[in-house]
Amino acid sequence: MITIQKKNNLIIVAVIGEFTLTDYKEFEQQVLYQSHFDGKANLLFDWRDMLDYTVDVAWEEIKFMRQHGNEFNKVAVVTDDEWQVWGTWVFNLFVNANVSVFNNYEEAEEWASDTVSS
Repeated sequence: MITIQKKNNLIIVAVIGEFTLTDYKEFEQQVLYQSHFDGKANLLFDWRDMLDYTVDVAWEEIKFMRQHGNEFNKVAVVTDDEWQVWGTWVFNLFVNANVSVFNNYEEAEEWASDTVSS
């Protein structure tokens, strides 16, 4: 399950439980819709409560970032999971955005909310 909320130029995506292909398609639709109206946005992925994801989600994420990676200024990922951290750095290969991993949600939100690219 995912929740998506928008705060100014920041789109916050929280994943709870298993991240499925249906969830990912919802993410794509909403994020692309919101970012097209407001220009470049920043993303905050909250993966602290994500238990698992399917292989098709990983593939869709790579395809999405190859197509839309230049549409974001910053991408913050909140996680303590080593595999998710590793996956984030792989994901970083496909984007022009500034990507950073955090284990503290408040720090991630503050960094991602800043409109100046760091």
